[in-house]
Amino acid sequence: MQLRDLQIQLRLQQLKEKLRQIQLKERLRQLRVPQLKTPVAKAAYVAAVTAVFTFLGCWAVLAHQDNAPTERMRSAGDEKFAIKAAQGGIAEIKLGELAQEKAQNDAVRKFGQRMVDDHTKSNHELKEAALKEHISLPAEMDKKDQATYDGLAKLNGAEFDKAYVQDMVKDHQDDIAEFGTEARTGQRDAIKSFAADTLPTLKAHLKAAKEARLSLMKPAETSRSKTPKKSSAKQSGR
Repeated sequence: MQLRDLQIQLRLQQLKEKLRQIQLKERLRQLRVPQLKTPVAKAAYVAAVTAVFTFLGCWAVLAHQDNAPTERMRSAGDEKFAIKAAQGGIAEIKLGELAQEKAQNDAVRKFGQRMVDDHTKSNHELKEAALKEHISLPAEMDKKDQATYDGLAKLNGAEFDKAYVQDMVKDHQDDIAEFGTEARTGQRDAIKSFAADTLPTLKAHLKAAKEARLSLMKPAETSRSKTPKKSSAKQSGR
């Protein structure tokens, strides 16, 4: 699909160049040569006019070609973002499902379920946006996320809760930065709109992940606060 798009763009550029050449020839043909006295003067006039129009035509073509690579690079950035977003969304769902199985803390389990629900929805929206822009999306998470999944799958209970929530905090911090950049500078409208529309959800996820991390710290703090100090106990015994 990508190769075909490039071929179409190249063909369009060639057609535009031919059209410019035809227009230049037509303008040159319609020019009225002033009443010059000698054949040499007439030939010099025609040569000068031809040189001017040739220069203008070449300048227009080169200017268009200079802009074309930049536009393709920006468009490729949208595609790269969409692919990474799809892989990340798949990973969030898989990790959320793993949290349902491994988590000990109730807040962590609820957060995992939220990841499954929200990212299933956002993945569907991304597929629709990618379809409009003729972008093929992967069906699996990338190697980095797979390694994270494999590592968390070996943990259970409190160890899993801590590692999973910490990963979610960092992951969503990175996602917010990347989605924000795409929402500001994206070139393909459907992908850019998807990033802007999904950004509030990611910010809400980051807030929820931090709250879940805080909930893991509270029991330890509570138990320490309830433990009586030895010195106080000895003083009361006296």
